[in-house]
Amino acid sequence: MVSLIIGHKGTGKTKQLIKLVNEAVESSNGNVVCVEKETKLTYDVNYRARLVATEHFGVHGYDAFFGFLCGICAGDHDITDILVDATLRIGGRNFDELAAFLKDVNKLTKIAEKNITFTISADREELPEEIFKFCKVVEF
Repeated sequence: MVSLIIGHKGTGKTKQLIKLVNEAVESSNGNVVCVEKETKLTYDVNYRARLVATEHFGVHGYDAFFGFLCGICAGDHDITDILVDATLRIGGRNFDELAAFLKDVNKLTKIAEKNITFTISADREELPEEIFKFCKVVEF
């Protein structure tokens, strides 16, 4: 399942994501991964969650980002949850590309049986309506 935490900068998306990571660590029977652009959440995320910074691996754009997520899923079958902060900073602000990316991620979640949550710094009205057909919005 793909979930989205949507809102402008400063609305508490990252705090909500941290809360979800820490809750997932406590309730998961497997591993939890937190993906971010830079290493900023080191002291906020439970030490049992795997924290990964995309900038360390040269991930830029949605194609590379999707491949990166596929690699994470392929590398550890025990992952139950992947939570991603700063999605638009990693992939870019092209909302059509974001929609195509999320459609591919939705397929990945079904194949790999993972829950993936993204923070998106935008208003819901700015995003293509089609993504809400297969993405759940996390209310906070």
